[in-house]
Amino acid sequence: MIDLIAHNLAPIMFTCVMAMLLIGYPVAFTLAAGGLFFFVIGVELSSVSSEIRLFWPLLQSHPERIYGIMYNDTLLAVPFFTFMGLILERSRMAEDLLDTIGQLFGPVRGGLAYAVVLVGALLAATTGVVAASVIAMGLISLPIMMRYNYNGSFATGAIAASGTLAQIVPPSLVLIVMADQLGRSVGDMYVGALLPALIIVGIYCVLVFAITLVRPQWAPALPPEIRTLGGGVWSLVAVLAAAVAVYLATYHTIFADMRGEVRMVWAATTATLVTLAFSLANRHFKLGILSRLAEQVVIVLIPPLALIFLVLGTIFLGIATPTEGGAMGAAGALVMALVKRRLTLTVLKQALDATTKLSAFVMFILIGARVFGLTFYGINGNVWIEELLLSLPGGETGFLITVTIIVFILGCFLDFFEIAFIMVPLLAPAAETLGIDLIWFGVILGINLQTSFLTPPFGFSLFYLRSIAPMKAWKDEVSGRLLPAVRTAEIYRGAVPFIIVQFLMILLVIAFPGLVTHYKSENVVDPSEVEITIPTFGDQDGLDGSPFGAPADRGEEDGQQLPGLEGLPPLGAPEDGEEAPSAPPVDDLSQPPSFD
Repeated sequence: MIDLIAHNLAPIMFTCVMAMLLIGYPVAFTLAAGGLFFFVIGVELSSVSSEIRLFWPLLQSHPERIYGIMYNDTLLAVPFFTFMGLILERSRMAEDLLDTIGQLFGPVRGGLAYAVVLVGALLAATTGVVAASVIAMGLISLPIMMRYNYNGSFATGAIAASGTLAQIVPPSLVLIVMADQLGRSVGDMYVGALLPALIIVGIYCVLVFAITLVRPQWAPALPPEIRTLGGGVWSLVAVLAAAVAVYLATYHTIFADMRGEVRMVWAATTATLVTLAFSLANRHFKLGILSRLAEQVVIVLIPPLALIFLVLGTIFLGIATPTEGGAMGAAGALVMALVKRRLTLTVLKQALDATTKLSAFVMFILIGARVFGLTFYGINGNVWIEELLLSLPGGETGFLITVTIIVFILGCFLDFFEIAFIMVPLLAPAAETLGIDLIWFGVILGINLQTSFLTPPFGFSLFYLRSIAPMKAWKDEVSGRLLPAVRTAEIYRGAVPFIIVQFLMILLVIAFPGLVTHYKSENVVDPSEVEITIPTFGDQDGLDGSPFGAPADRGEEDGQQLPGLEGLPPLGAPEDGEEAPSAPPVDDLSQPPSFD
């Protein structure tokens, strides 16, 4: 019996810890307690089984392992990006974006839904936190959509799905932690995830368009009296064309002598500042050159877009590391809130408190995962997991599909950080053994977890939306009407079409890995194709095959002299009539040396 327990200690430990997590015990304490408890059992059973490599002095390695977590530069980006997102959320940037983009798409059927999707993508690229995106958009856009007779399921589905974009749109906290756990560059993870994220946003918009064609009554256009900014789309197009012209002009003239990446950054910055300055001057001096719509769109959209470029652009171009990009983003968010006169001491205190709590949450989970990992690896748990996954049928595809199903089920019960710190380190070695690119693998897991956030009945995004949606009939102060409550069944139904889109996206990324692996350089050298040629000396004619280029005929004219050694005695035998040089005298080593 003891032999059986010792042989199967790894699956017993994994099952017990996962069961405790699913019951609802605190993650960090469950991992640490499980690791220490099974460490004691493993030490006692180490004399029975040679598979267990645990001994008491191994506990002394924990301080160094925990110090390694605190010394991790990559994870330093987590508090920076969290602080940036919270400052922007509390400075009511989401409210301004939703109002402006809603006015822009107002004449179009489903315009508010398009606005929710696009603002969800912008918030994802600035806040990087699902809860912040869903709650902000739910509080702002859901009452407006219900006021103008949007279908409840359609409205809640669009809000919940758009909020989950923070899982996959760079600079997502998910991607930072995923890259750290997979041992890959955060910049590569961002570049690899960018194209799938843009495709997801585009498919969301296509889904909204399809629903407005099939069920036009679900998403009516805004009435003309609500569109306070009026028309003026052509004025906006002219402003965008002028910005592109400024970019091209400065790129090829003023900054022409700079390096390519730096040229692009400075040209884009100049075009952005010129456009923003012109719009502000048009408003301040009442020039009337731009329409109110174009003016408002430029003034509201350019600052967050510039902040996104400041963060992501510098990381993609290799100018800044993710940690440095996060620091610049946090500073930029403070400047934006200060310029809009929305940076108060209360807002700053709330943002710092929330950032500290999230950072401490992540660090404690990591500490618990390190304690768990030491014991699990000591009882050959990693070998058990790897052999189990490598024995799956279907090779690489079978492995990816199985892992997708497992992570999806766990994502319905566990938070992303818990899955990243427990499951990803166990799955990565098997993926690497199968030759799977780990950036590709990480993006698949990110999209998978985004899907699990939407899936009833345990999707976290649905819980966030349920917490702020009206649970009973309420009176709208603007229209004066009594509007119905939002039922939980409506939220669940609304998420279904977006879940289907997410599953199709996972299959698309698995089928076409190039959507992610384009981050690799095209000029990759294959070591097996490298040919090494040893250089030769002298003239190439008449070589006898020697790698040093010794000539076949040792005539004087054919290279008795080595190149560059003219004036030294020639090599080879002396010619007729020429006295051979005398050899230097050799001491008789059989006699002791003489000191005369």
